[in-house]
Amino acid sequence: MVIKVKQRTSANGKNLIGERLRELRNEKGLSQRDLARELQLIGIDMDKNVITRIETNKRYVTDFEIQALKEIFGVSYDYLIDGE
Repeated sequence: MVIKVKQRTSANGKNLIGERLRELRNEKGLSQRDLARELQLIGIDMDKNVITRIETNKRYVTDFEIQALKEIFGVSYDYLIDGE
């Protein structure tokens, strides 16, 4: 029996949100360093280098990081993951 699963992203279901994160950050006028500061203020230990790796899809994003990004940018989980 073969079960087909719809892929949630182009990265085979992995939570890579680089392109949308870069778009949101630019729309809000934040540098990578600015975003890292905002994340650190709400308890997410992330620096500019981590933001770079996320935006270039070289690093996965954890569930609590996604939650923090949702709050900072005022978007839904579905938007961050699926672009919807």
